[in-house]
Formats: sequence, C-alpha cells, structure tokens
Amino acid sequence: MGDVDVKCKMMSACSSAKLFLFMVPLLVVSGFVFVNIGPNNPSSFLTSLSNNQISPPLPSYPTLPLAPAPSQPPPPSSLSTNVESIQGRDYNRTIQLNPMNIASMSSNVTSTASMKVMKKKVISNLEKVEFELQKARVAIKAASMNDPVDDPDYAPLGPMYWNAKVFHRSYLEMEKQFKIFVYKEGEPPLFHDGPCKSIYSMEGNFIYEMERDTRFRTNNPDKAHAFYLPLSVVKMVRYVYERDSHDFGPIRKTVRDYIDLVGDKYPYWNRSIGADHFILSCHDWGPEASFSHPHLGQNSIRALCNANTSERFKPRKDVSIPEINLRTGSLKGLVGGPSPSSRPILAFFAGGVHGPVRPVLLQHWENKDNDVRVHKYLPKGMSYSDMMRNSKFCLCPSGYEVASPRIVEALYSGCVPVLINSGYVPPFSDVLNWASFSVIVSVEDIPNLKTILTSISPRQYLRMYRRVLKVRRHFEVNSPAKRFDVFHMILHSIWVRRLNVRIREV
Repeated sequence: MGDVDVKCKMMSACSSAKLFLFMVPLLVVSGFVFVNIGPNNPSSFLTSLSNNQISPPLPSYPTLPLAPAPSQPPPPSSLSTNVESIQGRDYNRTIQLNPMNIASMSSNVTSTASMKVMKKKVISNLEKVEFELQKARVAIKAASMNDPVDDPDYAPLGPMYWNAKVFHRSYLEMEKQFKIFVYKEGEPPLFHDGPCKSIYSMEGNFIYEMERDTRFRTNNPDKAHAFYLPLSVVKMVRYVYERDSHDFGPIRKTVRDYIDLVGDKYPYWNRSIGADHFILSCHDWGPEASFSHPHLGQNSIRALCNANTSERFKPRKDVSIPEINLRTGSLKGLVGGPSPSSRPILAFFAGGVHGPVRPVLLQHWENKDNDVRVHKYLPKGMSYSDMMRNSKFCLCPSGYEVASPRIVEALYSGCVPVLINSGYVPPFSDVLNWASFSVIVSVEDIPNLKTILTSISPRQYLRMYRRVLKVRRHFEVNSPAKRFDVFHMILHSIWVRRLNVRIREV
C-alpha cells in the first residue's frame, strides 16, 4: 500500500456479416431511443441467477443473523430478471415490466424489417457495446452452473458472498471488458479533484485513481460502456456554497451547467438520458446535489456514501460505497489487531451526539456497563483505535446521515461491526452477505444490545471474526489500486448496474 496523499498531489464503422448475425437480436426498428433499467422492486442480478424469488429489503435482526441457507433471498440490489423501460427524446417516463431472459435477448425486442434489409444495415458503435455487455451477461449466468475459476490473486469463497462463483465471473468479465470514458471538461478544484485525507476521502481517491487508470479508462467514448462525470460535491461545498447561507442554488447550477455542457458537446448523455452515466460523492449533500438535474437523479448511477433509502437511494441503480476516514491519506497503522482471545471488551462506541440514533444509544448505555463501553467522549488517556482492537464488537450507529466511517474502521481492526441504523444499504451488498460477518440491530432493540451480543456463541463469533479478516480486503485503499480492493469493488458495483441498462437506437 502506497501513500494516497502523494497520489492526490499528482494531478469500426463496419463489422463482418458474421458478427452482424449475432447482433440481429439487438436491433430495433422504431422512431425513438429508449433505455431498459431494472424494476422498481429491486433484486440482485448476481444472486437472482440462482434464485427466482424477488428480494425483500435487508432485514434488521434482534438477534445474531446466521449465514442464510442457499434458498434465502438476497437484499435489494441492482440487476434483475425484469426490465423497466424509459422512453427517450421526449423525456416522458413510461414504465413497463417485461420478463428478460439473460441467456438470450430480451423478449420485448422486435423488428419489422426483413432479414434482407437488416443485412445491409451497418452495425453502430452502440450496438457493438451492447453486444459486449450481452456476452458478459451470458457468461455470468453460466457461472452459477460451472466449477469455480482459479485466480492467482484471490478466489472469492465462503458465506460472506451471496454467490461467490457468480461474483467472481462478473468481476473477471469486468476486468476483461468494462471501459469508462471520463469527461475531460471542467477545471479543478470543482472537477477532476477531491479530498483524500478526510472523512470524504473516497471522492478524491476514486477521482485520482480513475484519472490515471489505463485498464478501465478509454479515451474513445464510442467504445465506452459507462461515462464518468468527475465532479466533487465536497469541493463545491467549499468553493461554491456560501457558508451559513442555506442557499443550495449555486451548487445546483454548477451541476446542471456541467451536464448541459457535456450534453451539448457529446451525444452520449442525450442518447441514454443519462442512464449509462455515473457520479460519485461521499458528502452528506451528494444525494441532494444529484437531483440538481432531474435525469441525473432519476436515471444515472449514483455512487454514494449516504445510501439512505428514505432519501431516494435506489439499490437497483445506485451504488452504496464505504465511508473511509483517511486522516493521513494512508492506511499505515490502520489495518490489523489482536486475536479474539486478546479482546476483553464485549462492545465499544465513542462519538458525538448527533442524529436520531446516537442519543438513544447513549441514554441506555453511556458509562453504565463494563462490558458495553459507550462514551460520548473518551476518558483521558484512552486510545480510540486501541479500544476498537480490544473489542469483540464495534457499535456503528448512524449520525446525521446513515453512513459511518466506524464500519470500515471496525473491519480494519478485526472488530465485528454492529450496524444500528434505519434505511441504510451497506456497501457492496449486491455481492456481500453482511449478515454473515456483522450484526444488524434495529434502533428499537438498542436497550437489548448486551442480550443480543452475549447470545452469540463463541463458535459463531469466531466464524464472524474470520470472515471480517477475509472481507476487509474489499474495503482497503491502495495506491496504486489492487485487484478486489475498494476501488475495484466500486467499479464492479457500477459495472453491475450498467449490465442492467440496455440502450437502443436506430
């Protein structure tokens, strides 16, 4: 792992007839462009391939959730076996749910042109891109029935994953095919820039890693599967928003003007009404900023730390990313901790009183139990990181917003996270089965925290501890990025959402 702070300072036309015959099912003869997106009732493509049930919302558990049986449905996510149509050009949103066969082309594709006429049609760059994505869908579908694939770096395995084989195949397909075009328009600090040393560090780290990437980034937008709008809400709050003005207008105008700029200069935004475009933000105001333009909020992929379903976060198309507080810009000294036998404290929390959840936690547990150590302020001479390393479970209640950097801090420390919130979609939950390596507690069950945690057997706790050590690689920040780390997991979540979008034109 290198120093992320150093990184922050750095700133065709035709195809063969054979290929065309494969492309014939993708062609549509109509008078408009439209996009297919996953249904309002979300489910995960990566898990629904082996499960035909529609997924319920991620539950809250009054007691420790054991690893689910194979028949247990996954939490809400992105790709699914249904599609939602968004009609283009006139921007009238019309929804129709049609079954989609992943192994073949979707049943709602029709053509009135004769084969003779179609053979003369030149295959567009968009159709080639969509054909590549369809091949990936087929390969991912087949993964659930094939043997696991050998991988020199890491082979996902275990109950931490909803479907390890499908995830691995999807990840490999992403590495093989996924191409992203980063719009070059815009000047720092509002664009192509971001923080790397704060609680919002993922904004800057992702932007800089994407800017220097050579594997996934393409300079040819005609070959891109997705388009990145490299804006930083953190920088807009700092340089555009007038402090204490309560006027969000300047930020909205900045976002709206940028989309209008790239929409006028390139055809790609208008072609898909923004459905193959994405933004990434870790600021609390990220969700609000995304609705500065109606199609950005409604259609585009939004990678957000503040993944709150009560604030219009849609797991079927949006991406939940981890909130990581890199105080020095580096992971040095943050990852690691003692074995379970050297963790004498049952549970620990220390933090400010803000938001609706923490006051309840402090009311019931502050300085009231030697096993459940809950503090508003740490006693003098006590180390926050040492307390996490000495605890079996780390309490992660929501603050003003649902996301908390304590979740990742717990994983780094080898401490089993206890998620206490409402409406939060944990990061990468389309792939990761959080119930297998964390405890999910409803706000109403805060008074029963000790009972819930002590009901977990030593054997089950050891399983969860080992899973935490395995899964934390997906949350580590590396410079340069490494396979399966947080940068690549964010990319994979965006890749999964892009697989659920089909763009068609004539």
